[in-house]
Amino acid sequence: MKFRERIKELCVERGITQKELAEQLEISDISLNKTLRGKYPQLQTLERIAEALNVPITDLFEKPKIDVINCPHCGNKIRVVKD
Repeated sequence: MKFRERIKELCVERGITQKELAEQLEISDISLNKTLRGKYPQLQTLERIAEALNVPITDLFEKPKIDVINCPHCGNKIRVVKD
């Protein structure tokens, strides 16, 4: 999965637009689009994007193989590793 597609997917999962993400990063949406169109932004930018999306930086590059479900008995969240 490409970096830009993954960022879009994470935004959808969190119910925010790329414009809202740009606002959280305190940059213009045009700057965010330019960043996402490039190969890869600087590490500092990646860290800021990951923090804004509340994910580990590695999640910006590939979808994790871990899913979170709710326990049918107690309702607590359970992390499930997918093969």
